[in-house]
Amino acid sequence: MYSDEERAIEVSHLDYFYGAEQALFDVSCEFASRRVTALIGPSGCGKTTFLRTLNRMNDDLPGARLRGQILIDGVDIYRRSIDVADLRRRVGMVFQKSNPFPRSVHDNVAFGPRLHGARDRRELARIVEHSLRRVGLWDEVKDRLHKSALDLSGGQQQRLCIARALAVSPQILLMDEPASALDPKSTARLEQLIHELRDDYTIVIVTHSMHQAARLSDTTGFFFEGRLVELSPTARMFTQPQQRETEDYISGRTA
Repeated sequence: MYSDEERAIEVSHLDYFYGAEQALFDVSCEFASRRVTALIGPSGCGKTTFLRTLNRMNDDLPGARLRGQILIDGVDIYRRSIDVADLRRRVGMVFQKSNPFPRSVHDNVAFGPRLHGARDRRELARIVEHSLRRVGLWDEVKDRLHKSALDLSGGQQQRLCIARALAVSPQILLMDEPASALDPKSTARLEQLIHELRDDYTIVIVTHSMHQAARLSDTTGFFFEGRLVELSPTARMFTQPQQRETEDYISGRTA
């Protein structure tokens, strides 16, 4: 259990449904502020569904519904008065496949600040530069800011998407297998970036790679068949798992 100051996210008895099909079962957990939490488990186990509940990304799916409670900074994010656009500003998302807008590099990063009211060109330029520097991309793109983001490499596009998320000053970053489509060199650069961001952001990352989870995270959660089987410090998870299902998965006895 974390103190109120340490706790960024608190999930209580979460059930999630797609129509008649239940995808998550009684998930309860806490995530600490300014730590990296990795979520592992076999395909279809509920990791991504769970991640997307944390910024209400599934709200518009037909038949999607939730029971339970998710608190961020002590506020129930599913209460009716919540401004979902503001929630998604505070809880940014980076997807499995990089998804830059078909616009310039500059306009990709400036999109969020403009959406939230920023209009001054000098201030937008400052935000764009700061965000690109934060992800180590500025020196690579400073001479092509007004060219299409789609011309960047895959690794550059993924870092651009992270810069786009950072441009609106989030508190939390959700990452859904952000390195799955990247080559080893780009994956290493992305992992280095996550290490650099961990002191300033609460990061929750879904990954199929147990090696990546071990390298990156402070805490690891194991999902299986829609249930959070175990959530513990990463070093303990991979050396002394507390549950048989976790041990079987980590040892390769279950796929």
